[in-house]
This record gives sequence, C-alpha cells and structure tokens, in this order.
Amino acid sequence: MFKRALNQKTCRDLPFEAFLDLAEEVGCVGVELRNDLGRPFFDWIAANEAAKMARSRGLTLLGLSEVYGFNVWDDERAAQIQTLIDAAHASGAQTISLIPTVDDRKTMPLRDVMREILPMLEGTNVLPLIEPIGFESSSLRTKAPLVEAIEAVGGTSRFKLVHDTFQHVIAGETEIFPEHTAMVHISGISDPKVALDAEQDAHRTLVDGDDRCGNVAQIAAFLEGGYDGAFSFECTEPKLIAAPNLTDIKTSFAFIDVHLQ
Repeated sequence: MFKRALNQKTCRDLPFEAFLDLAEEVGCVGVELRNDLGRPFFDWIAANEAAKMARSRGLTLLGLSEVYGFNVWDDERAAQIQTLIDAAHASGAQTISLIPTVDDRKTMPLRDVMREILPMLEGTNVLPLIEPIGFESSSLRTKAPLVEAIEAVGGTSRFKLVHDTFQHVIAGETEIFPEHTAMVHISGISDPKVALDAEQDAHRTLVDGDDRCGNVAQIAAFLEGGYDGAFSFECTEPKLIAAPNLTDIKTSFAFIDVHLQ
C-alpha cells in the first residue's frame, strides 16, 4: 500500500479534529494543513496540542501551506515565510509549502530567493517545499529549473519540491524527480468533455477509472524511482469539499492500490 495523506483543502469545511479523524479512518500516514481556509492553523488549538492530537491518531503533520508568490521577494513575503517556518517549528510539522506567483509581478531569480530563505531555517528541522504551477502564466511552470536551483543552493537537504499530478499534466512535463520530491499531490479530472487546462484547477477530484491525469502511472513511476513519501489528495471540486465522503475517499485510495499491483 502506498503512503496515503490528505491535504486540508480536500476537506476544508471540517474542523481540525474531525479532519484528523477522517484521515485516520481512511488509513493516512499524515496530513497537510493550510492557512488559506479563512481560519488559523489547527482552528485556534495550540500548536503543541495539535501535534499531540495528530500523534494520538498515528498521524504526522506532514506540512503547512502556504506562502503564495514567494518569489516576489519583498519584506512582506519574507515575513510571511518566517511566520510559516515558526508555525511549522512550533507544531513539529515537517515542511512548509512555497508557491510561485502566477501573475505578472516581477520576481527575484529563484536561487537568490532560496538563499534568502536559508538563514531563516537555522535552529529548525523545517524543510521548505516549492511547488511548480503548470499554468501558462506561472513564473515557475516546470520542475527541471527548480531541481537545478536546489542543487545550486545546497541540494535536497535544504529544499525539495512538490509534484502535483494535475499540474504535471497541464505543464506538458514528462520527467519526474523522485529524489528531489518530498510530497506528491494527487487529484483527478474525469469529465471527458473539458480541456485539461488551468480552468479545471478548481474541479480536481478523487481518482477513479475515468481519470485523465494519469495518476496511477505517475504514482507507479515515483514508487519505482525510489520515492518513499506520501501521496496526498489535494482536491478542489466544490461538491467534494462541501461533503467529503469517507467511503468515496477510501474507494479512491483502494482503486489506486489495486491498479498499482
């Protein structure tokens, strides 16, 4: 069985404790928490208490998301990143997520931004993850230049990447980088009538037999490449978010398991 996880975006309306209960029920190894759901991390629960709640259910706090437009470097962005690092350190979360801008703002060269972030990490075990976004407007669409930057600033002990199966497809990428990856986000598009493009970012759902994003093949390639991390459902389909269904999530995870064998 591959390592299952849930991104809080998939179940955004569930309170923190109910979200943990759901993740435990569907056999997850851990969860990713978010700061863009209109409420604080852990629903105002103290970070150390939130960590205990996760551990009591056999779950790891895999990461905290996110700072958007991290490569639009300025004092505001630096403060946001420092706050995210501090929250991860306080809760024992393993990683933080940094998202490149997809608008037309001027960006700082990737390696320079990463070098600015490195001193912020001193005294912590927090690992920053950067997620390429496949939209045509994205300032970082593909993973190859990110891998080059990671190597240039100190290698995979300092930064890793998030691989998103949907973003991978719409960016037209073929190469994956298991050794540079610390999280894989999975989600599917099953509607045969829609284009696989940025507009469908708001309608990513659970993976089934009609999936057009090739999730099973991508997951298999990661496992064959030696990736030992989690595969986390990050879904955005409004109907799923409004009523996350334990059975449907279990069924989707089981579908992937069966087709990996």
